[in-house]
Amino acid sequence: MEGLRGRDLLSLGDLQPSELLYLLEFATQMKVGAIAPKCAKVLGLLFQKASTRTRVSFSVAMYQLGGQIIDLHPQSTQVGRGEPLADTARVLDRYLDALAVRTFAQADLTTIADHARIPVINALTDLEHPCQILADLLTLQESFGGLSGLTLTYIGDGNNVAHSLLLGCALVGVNIRIAAPPGFLPLAAIVEQAQAIAATKSEVTITSDPVVAAQGAHALYTDVWASMGQESEAADRLPLFQPYQINDHILQQADSQAIVLHCLPAHREEEITAAVLEGPQSRVWEQAENRLHAQKALLASILT
Repeated sequence: MEGLRGRDLLSLGDLQPSELLYLLEFATQMKVGAIAPKCAKVLGLLFQKASTRTRVSFSVAMYQLGGQIIDLHPQSTQVGRGEPLADTARVLDRYLDALAVRTFAQADLTTIADHARIPVINALTDLEHPCQILADLLTLQESFGGLSGLTLTYIGDGNNVAHSLLLGCALVGVNIRIAAPPGFLPLAAIVEQAQAIAATKSEVTITSDPVVAAQGAHALYTDVWASMGQESEAADRLPLFQPYQINDHILQQADSQAIVLHCLPAHREEEITAAVLEGPQSRVWEQAENRLHAQKALLASILT
């Protein structure tokens, strides 16, 4: 799709519905080997947070496209010594073909994108995790043969994953429900943005009742209760989030063919029980694999 070439992806809200659906179809075609685009470019990974799936999937995707990656760990670059992000961005712009950034503040990501002419990809910030949701929607589409009329329920912290799910589901017409404890609901501005995108195509529901949210859902989704940078809050959050565990009781409220998703890493017996995570309705490992295919589609689209 010509319109994606050279583009940043800082938020799922940057995409049009047709562009997101195109990426899902492109990823599907590459996954089954129907097409094999080549992209002899160089991707930089500037990660200020720990990563397994995002780092490895971006690396393998770039290698499979015929390109290369450079891992720009902050402690081995001048970023770790306090060089302004704007200066780093202007230099990397002259070396790389694209840059994937994993950082804390969305504002830092925006600063990098504002000072680099190359495409900048959000590989996770505290506000959003758009690349994860590309894989999530691909998994949902594979599981049900399409996306129309489906309902996805996310139960847990109204965090960056919840924010991107709101936007991504709204773009493709999937009903999205978020169930979170009071005080941990997703940001109102993101909810309003999702509602505006969804319009009459799908429903956006925010609640603090996980049982109601799960009823009839085609997918149940959760994430850790304390994200990176919030580890000191983990113990205090446990009693507040315990009713938001995905377990057999919650799963029984969903559609009989419902699938279970988790962006990983998982804390078994906290946000999800081991029985559900490892059970027959889990698609967590397929979901993790789809990070590779979705990001390969994204890279090929913006770089070729």
